[in-house]
Amino acid sequence: MKKNFEFKKGDKIVIIGGGFAGLQLARALKNRPFEVIIVDKQNHHQFQPLFYQIASSRLEPASISFPYRKIFQGAKNIEFRMARVLSIQSEINTVITTTGEIKYDHLVIATGCVTNFFGNEELGKHAMSMKSTQEAIKIRNKILMNFEEDVCAREKERIALSNIIIAGAGPTGVELSGAFAELKKTVLPKDYPTLDFKYLNIILVEGSHHTLNNMSEKSKTASQMYLEKMGVTVKTGVLIKSYVGEKATLSTGEIIPSKILIWAAGVTGNIIAGLNPDEIIKNRYVVDRYNRLQERDNIYALGDVAHMETPLYPNGHPQVANVAINQAKRLAKNMLNSLSGKPLVEYEYKDLGMLATIGKHKAVVDLPFLKFHGPLAWYFWMFLHLMLILSVRNKLIIFINWAWSYITRDTSLRLILNPEPDKEIIR
Repeated sequence: MKKNFEFKKGDKIVIIGGGFAGLQLARALKNRPFEVIIVDKQNHHQFQPLFYQIASSRLEPASISFPYRKIFQGAKNIEFRMARVLSIQSEINTVITTTGEIKYDHLVIATGCVTNFFGNEELGKHAMSMKSTQEAIKIRNKILMNFEEDVCAREKERIALSNIIIAGAGPTGVELSGAFAELKKTVLPKDYPTLDFKYLNIILVEGSHHTLNNMSEKSKTASQMYLEKMGVTVKTGVLIKSYVGEKATLSTGEIIPSKILIWAAGVTGNIIAGLNPDEIIKNRYVVDRYNRLQERDNIYALGDVAHMETPLYPNGHPQVANVAINQAKRLAKNMLNSLSGKPLVEYEYKDLGMLATIGKHKAVVDLPFLKFHGPLAWYFWMFLHLMLILSVRNKLIIFINWAWSYITRDTSLRLILNPEPDKEIIR
């Protein structure tokens, strides 16, 4: 039977996942009277909103990656374990990982999302996703290798090399399309003077009838206008039915030869084995207003992987960073309130708005009280993302990179980091 919300001094709190939610919770519990263990398969926190800048050679991975052991240097009550979680054995309060078992008094699941290919195994096998730093680097490598191949390609091979397809016109897809369009116009012609980039096609495919479908009508219209002016081919109301690594087949029957398909069309909750499937809705754990699983007294879920129904959000909250961060803050506060006998506070999401950048002086911003686009929105986007970066050092590095790119309309980060450097292209 479910007990009251109870925390005691010395309780061991295990946090699975160090994304926005997991990291925020751990930071809020730093040097508090709990023993905290963070478990993540990566040894660093990744700032996902700027993955597209890694993929488009604008930033280096270290600029937006923060090692957990560095973040929590000096924290006496926080321990980090680099491991993959295999299952949860709730009956004995144990997490099974690739490096062994971890006991807990309270468990917090903050595993975020994984790419959703909607059951299409063929797409999952051949398309590239962008949910980690490694995947962003892989996209960068693939894009640049495409042009290296194009330099010496036969005429009939160039068709597939000249089409870059991006599936999904949410913020990630729109930002990637805009970044590649700017590379095509200002950077790549200088690197590859023998190639004619007027034949390079950046194709954005979206199943709904608008780009940025979750934003205001003003932002939908402006974003598509910006993309088309930048030379991006936008296909709305269209789905990708199949992709086998050389050509994509659309729902309209159109076939597009391409060696690159980047999948930004959907995400789904990253569920861990071991809990009752009845506790899960649409790959998200059903939680109460305190982020506790409804059938558990000591297991919690945060952010993208939590399904919380409230009067304002009867179908669950949007899977965005602001929800994850603020649910973590509220859970930490309630943990400490429980410890000191203070009343608990239910969580409710306050929508602070959405924003996306398309290119230089081109962005859209939807705030609760104001909606605007253009240069001012672009500066607002840059300022906000710079402030969200964890360390002063990284803020400075990113600012210098952005300033250099703004002035020169160029970057110097186009490295192909091939894990098999001796593997040659053989025709």
